[in-house]
Amino acid sequence: QVQLVESGGGLVQAGGSLRLSCVVSGTFWSLNSLGWYRQAPGKQRDLVATITSGGLTHYADSVKGRFTISRDDAENTVDLQMNSLKPEDTAVYYCSAEYVYGFITQHSWGQGTQVTVSS
Repeated sequence: QVQLVESGGGLVQAGGSLRLSCVVSGTFWSLNSLGWYRQAPGKQRDLVATITSGGLTHYADSVKGRFTISRDDAENTVDLQMNSLKPEDTAVYYCSAEYVYGFITQHSWGQGTQVTVSS
């Protein structure tokens, strides 16, 4: 069982910054890709950014140049630095982890953290 706990969400004015953090805990052999997704009211959950175990990153076009994803494999954490926030970034942000246990690649989600950007 793997648990993901996010923190760092909140209310911020447009143009401001927030840093989201996610701690991965539980039983696993290794962590593969880690990522952040978001879901606005009435919309589907969309990818924001991912980072592989080798450090390769991928961003949604809407956040390129504003958001930065990073991971610390010693601490089993993945962070999302969000700058120049816009009202359209308002959503619940979910941490995502792909991990290996028992020779099986599995996936887990965090419970989500609310980010609200006021205009």
